[in-house]
Amino acid sequence: MRSQWQRAPLILAGVLCLTLALLHLEIIIMGAPAYLYFGAGRRMADLAEQGSWLPGMLTAAIALLLGIIGAYAFAGSGIIRRLPWLRPILLGSCALFLARGSLMVPQALSLLSNGGASGKEFSFSLVSLVLGLSFAWGLCNRWRLLTR
Repeated sequence: MRSQWQRAPLILAGVLCLTLALLHLEIIIMGAPAYLYFGAGRRMADLAEQGSWLPGMLTAAIALLLGIIGAYAFAGSGIIRRLPWLRPILLGSCALFLARGSLMVPQALSLLSNGGASGKEFSFSLVSLVLGLSFAWGLCNRWRLLTR
């Protein structure tokens, strides 16, 4: 039973990564308004509106990367077979999401002081922080098992 709970953080990280990958695919389908809403900027939205392949390709690449990271999280949890470079990729993913999540601190201060950051940006950082902490917790739980 204890082993099941040790796997849970990496399972959560995998589910969240796959959910974000699907969200990015939905952004491609929705087009310019979705690029604007999710913070890609006016230039990306304009390119999408003009039918450029660039926004879709970049967003698909992000979706693919998130899907791969999700697969590694599942491999780290033991749900799927072990993948090559498991520990370094899980550590890198953890660091990436924690770094993105750390933006939450200045965004929170900005929201409290002058309303500079949006609540949306803050919530995106919060999701990244939860992901980073899930990876960190999962790595701590399963580090020894990931050396085999």
